[in-house]
Amino acid sequence: MKPFMDENFLLHTETAQKLYHEHAAKMPIFDYHCHINPKDIADDRMFKSITEIWLAGDHYKWRGMRTNGVDERFCTGDASDWEKFEKWAETVPQTLRNPLYHWTHLELKKFFGINEVLSPKNARQIFDACNEKLNTPAYSCRNIIRMANVHTICTTDDPIDNLQYHQQIKASGFEVAVLPAWRPDKAMMVDDPTVYNAYIFQLAAAAEMDISSFADLITALDKRHQYFHDNGCRLSDHGLDTAFAEDYSSKEIRAIFTKVRAGNHLTSEEILKFKSCMLYEFGVMDHSRGWSQQFHIGALRNNNTRLFNQLGPDTGFDSIGDKPVAEPLSKLLNRLDMEDKLCETILYNLNPADNELYATMIGNFQDGSVPGKMQYGSGWWFLDQKDGMEKQINALSNLGLLSRFVGMLTDSRSFLSYTRHEYFRRTLCNILGNDVENGEIPNDMELLGQMVENISFNNAKNYFNF
Repeated sequence: MKPFMDENFLLHTETAQKLYHEHAAKMPIFDYHCHINPKDIADDRMFKSITEIWLAGDHYKWRGMRTNGVDERFCTGDASDWEKFEKWAETVPQTLRNPLYHWTHLELKKFFGINEVLSPKNARQIFDACNEKLNTPAYSCRNIIRMANVHTICTTDDPIDNLQYHQQIKASGFEVAVLPAWRPDKAMMVDDPTVYNAYIFQLAAAAEMDISSFADLITALDKRHQYFHDNGCRLSDHGLDTAFAEDYSSKEIRAIFTKVRAGNHLTSEEILKFKSCMLYEFGVMDHSRGWSQQFHIGALRNNNTRLFNQLGPDTGFDSIGDKPVAEPLSKLLNRLDMEDKLCETILYNLNPADNELYATMIGNFQDGSVPGKMQYGSGWWFLDQKDGMEKQINALSNLGLLSRFVGMLTDSRSFLSYTRHEYFRRTLCNILGNDVENGEIPNDMELLGQMVENISFNNAKNYFNF
């Protein structure tokens, strides 16, 4: 019987252990997609408790706690930090075989040197031990990033953001690159005219111009795109329930924009046409400045109306969607490629039924200009766990080139989530180690070691070329 989470956790063969300890573990982290707040890094924030850094904003944990019968007061409510942590400690033993169990104990071990299994029996002891460390300068926000050996961080930022915290971080001389990533979703969300027009006023203010026509909208967005570029951004991201690639004319788009700006609701067809146009225009902007683009596709968001109205978005009420995606995604990418305006692209699916779909889609638009120009992104959200990562790696291996993969990201709001890179690297090394032990790939440690180092860090560094 193997001990729980020792140095060879998830590494089931000697080859896997060698690949991880000699090659993967030493590589820096290139975290090219996350949701951490750049203000925390700019301020070098100190966290007053493990609850504040661990539970605040973590909808993964909130979902687990609610499922365990924990009242909302202990998730997002006004309970004390200790009370919330206590409820989480009561929940952890019930999360066996959920990735939360692994993540929890990896983070306790990596950042706090705690090898105990969290439970109600030792909750107070662990709470106090973590808080004691968090209240020392060694556990400031920047030092936690250093502790994790992070090389680059890309945050997620709206076109209206002024990027002042990124500027402060750069001016401070912090050795880790903290760069913005362009997330223009709100500029195409014309479903609700009131919400959309409020956003357009904010965009107009940020771009310092009036937006009275569709041409003005594109000009304003392009000005902000250039502003992001000037502040080091080279990467965009789009959160979509599916791809959009309806046929449309310029006249139709102008009329649709005029209609929504007048406060009128659009038809379903008009919404689809407008979103299709905007995705194309965003792709053109990214290509014009040599950026890469990401598409996170397949979430069914805000399912619980009652609790969404009470708590807002990103609080744990999203799930996997199943909208058809193959034809519109192909049409969108082909539309850009036909005009030679398809930039480096990463596609992430949330529905595991689409794994092979995405893994084959990227092959349609590889053109030899860049190694791995089209990427099948890592297991995302509900799929960034062991089984999800294994299936993503296997689909990519079977239908593309795993060796050119740009690897893992945190996609997190927590500074303790860098262990997800370790989780991924251990899983990758275990897959390769099993293949060697089974005689399915050669026992060439030079070849395999370089491949592991590339997927862990080098490929991303070379791909984005920040």
